[in-house]
Amino acid sequence: MNRRELLIQGAAGGAAILSAAPVMARAAVQPEWTPAQFHAARRFADLEVGRVAYVERGTGPAAIFLHGYPLNGFQWRGPIARLAGHRRCIAVDLLGLGYSDLPAGADLSPIAQGAMVVALMDKLGIPHADIISNDSATGVAQLIAATHPERVRTLLLTNGDVGANSPPEAFLGAIDLAKKDELDDFFERHLTDNGFARSDQGIGRGYAHPDRILTHEVLETYLRPLVSSDKRRRQGQGYAIAMLPNPLPAAEQGLRAFAKPVRMVWGRNNELFPDSGALWLDQTFPKSQGVRFVEDVKLFFPEEQPELIAEEARKLWRV
Repeated sequence: MNRRELLIQGAAGGAAILSAAPVMARAAVQPEWTPAQFHAARRFADLEVGRVAYVERGTGPAAIFLHGYPLNGFQWRGPIARLAGHRRCIAVDLLGLGYSDLPAGADLSPIAQGAMVVALMDKLGIPHADIISNDSATGVAQLIAATHPERVRTLLLTNGDVGANSPPEAFLGAIDLAKKDELDDFFERHLTDNGFARSDQGIGRGYAHPDRILTHEVLETYLRPLVSSDKRRRQGQGYAIAMLPNPLPAAEQGLRAFAKPVRMVWGRNNELFPDSGALWLDQTFPKSQGVRFVEDVKLFFPEEQPELIAEEARKLWRV
């Protein structure tokens, strides 16, 4: 090969690298948002149900992230940072939680939550989306798939409500506290006693390494809204109360008809949402992509292992 051929080949190679650079940049992992950045990124959608808070990051087809209880969209900061190069990532604060602002007495049931997500998609001009969920929102994701299958591209479901296990029996005590108007005091104690918050008596029970995740700033981000006013105290508790009656058994036929890719990523031997739930979903969805069981994690593991969630999402989305 002469010098001229080497130069031509080198130029061609350089052009190929330069042409790929924008794609590589889009797919690069971005820094995770801090609480301050999460607050700064917040937007609101005025829907019939109320003023719904959400954040979005990235471009491309939409992916909607649904959080657990009593958290908010900040739970998904890690996966979103890793997936914003592939999707327009939207994390919504579910009704009664986070920074969504609703009238007193608003319907906070799982069915209402699903309807809100669809209404938000309408408002944002999103015809269909990939949905990623955790905890009680995994039940909400199933309801959306069952009632509005045309709006869902794929589902990535982590430990959460399934079938008759909604709400799980071990959670009924929390619902009783909410009915007695005492669960808000439990939330407030997390803010005045961060050690309690990180313990097995607080929401730290949902984390394998709560000391790494639940800083004072993070606890403020999650729980301060739930005790910020009498209305918000009632709604934060009302989310739990509204889990009953359980709407999921009636959705089973719709789940069996949902012919889109579904993947379960499930923390093994979870005290609220056992392995059997993931296996039932795998057998129920006709286009299930199987189950990945994850060892040595707790309920809110998507927050602790964002790369695992991002890896599974990329596989499911084929990007």
